[in-house]
Amino acid sequence: MRQVSAKFVPCVLTVEQKQKLYDCATSDSSFLGNVIVGDESWVYGYDPETRVQSSQWKSPSSPHAKKVRQSRSNIKVMMIVFFDLDGIVETEFVPRNTTVNSEYYKGLLECLRNGFILHHDNNPCHTSLLVQQFLSDENITVCPHPPYSLDLEMCNFWFFPPSQNDH
Repeated sequence: MRQVSAKFVPCVLTVEQKQKLYDCATSDSSFLGNVIVGDESWVYGYDPETRVQSSQWKSPSSPHAKKVRQSRSNIKVMMIVFFDLDGIVETEFVPRNTTVNSEYYKGLLECLRNGFILHHDNNPCHTSLLVQQFLSDENITVCPHPPYSLDLEMCNFWFFPPSQNDH
């Protein structure tokens, strides 16, 4: 016999939550062309290039390149982005000292094209009564975001990390 530790999991899913995850994972994939994903994140006003980004092809006889050390900008701004399979549909940089609430988010949704399925997380401004009423009035279908599904937050894995490496 030996003593072992239990594996840490952030939460234990109920049977209903597991079924909801399964239903989302096995749904018809032909609808993906109509899905618009939306999320928000804090981005820096300026990110310096990494060593890989600033690398150059040089011949053995050419002089070594010099680079001044720069630091990341202290200015952060919230960026809200909506994208589909073809790329970015709408991008909004939230003005300083502005709160992203349900009214602000509803205004962003009004700028999107018609006939789409929306996928966003369960942020309170996304699930507020005002936004839900707008989505219902405009007949916009919302793709359900299963509980505890960080892997489905596409902006955090697909959009924001590569965009930070593009500078």
